[in-house]
Amino acid sequence: MRRSARPARTTTATRADVDRAGRTLLARRIRTIVARLTKAYGPRPWKKEDDPVEELVGTILSQNTNDKNSHAALEHLTRGFRTWEEVIIAPVEQVADAIRSGGLADQKARTIQRALARINQDFGRISLDDLAGWDPLRSMEYLTSIPGIGPKTAACVLMFAFSLPVFPVDTHIHRLAVRLGLVPAKFTAVQTQQVLQEACPPDLVYPLHVLLITYGRGVCRAQRPDCASCVLQDICPVAFTFEHNRRQRRKRPDR
Repeated sequence: MRRSARPARTTTATRADVDRAGRTLLARRIRTIVARLTKAYGPRPWKKEDDPVEELVGTILSQNTNDKNSHAALEHLTRGFRTWEEVIIAPVEQVADAIRSGGLADQKARTIQRALARINQDFGRISLDDLAGWDPLRSMEYLTSIPGIGPKTAACVLMFAFSLPVFPVDTHIHRLAVRLGLVPAKFTAVQTQQVLQEACPPDLVYPLHVLLITYGRGVCRAQRPDCASCVLQDICPVAFTFEHNRRQRRKRPDR
């Protein structure tokens, strides 16, 4: 009797397999982006900031304003108050006046005072040095448990002050990630941070972040991006699709 042929053995990819493959492809794309931006702007070695608390306060002040204004606000704050303890006990109006140049002064003053008071209560001093011995996930959970401190601010503290591979995503990084096709357009900044955190190789977290900031300010601006000068134009899904340059692509020779 003739035996029937055995059915071909098949394998079904699990959701984990699909997710892993997607992260691998995204990691390769990130490596390409970092390599090209490094060639264009120079290497960006890890640079550690001095004081985690000052980094926390500075990042709070940087929200919804530019670097010039936030740096001026931090300078006025540290010049007007000798210690962080003085900031805690000062009237909120006095703190707000000191950081007025950073915008949203009343809101940021309350956030800063609450954060400093919470740190003082939890550690017995206004210092985040203990986080150096913590797991990054535990540190993220602690910092984001402080009212007014979101994932971006917490990640900035861990990356800049502790040199940990924790990727911060602000509105500018989020805009670039969407344009470059790293995440879907419907994603929020928080979702983008989660995706890039999982996909970005740890050694590229810092250079990717700071290189994208430089790239976004000089070339891939929010308004009128300079696609013609972009070193990523051939891998960018939205290159030359803007009102001011959509005809420019036709005039350029094939790369």
